[in-house]
Amino acid sequence: QKQLVESGGGLVQPGGSLRLSCVASGFTLDYQGIGWFRQAPGKEREGVACISYSGATTNYEDSVKGRFTISRDNAKNTAYLQMDSLKPEDTAVYYCAAKFLNCPRLTTDVGTSWGQGTQVTVSS
Repeated sequence: QKQLVESGGGLVQPGGSLRLSCVASGFTLDYQGIGWFRQAPGKEREGVACISYSGATTNYEDSVKGRFTISRDNAKNTAYLQMDSLKPEDTAVYYCAAKFLNCPRLTTDVGTSWGQGTQVTVSS
């Protein structure tokens, strides 16, 4: 079964850090662009960050630039999102996506695979 599984979410105070992981099973992340998206209550899902299949290209949504870092470890078939200096407005469900994903445009296609999401809550 081809799937993506996110982990690492939780409750953190403003200014804190979290590292999200996205593990692929049933298919390889090699040669795939990978993206992180988020959806806050009452809002549309938005792209947060992406990394190209080679890792040479990354792109970030403006509000997270300088605070979030996307990376990948193809040997572990895993992608990461390091989130520092977290703000309450970062609270959302975070999803990873791969396959038919364009980076840097952060666009997806009907064939894109999605994880089930992990909740990130930033609150004091």
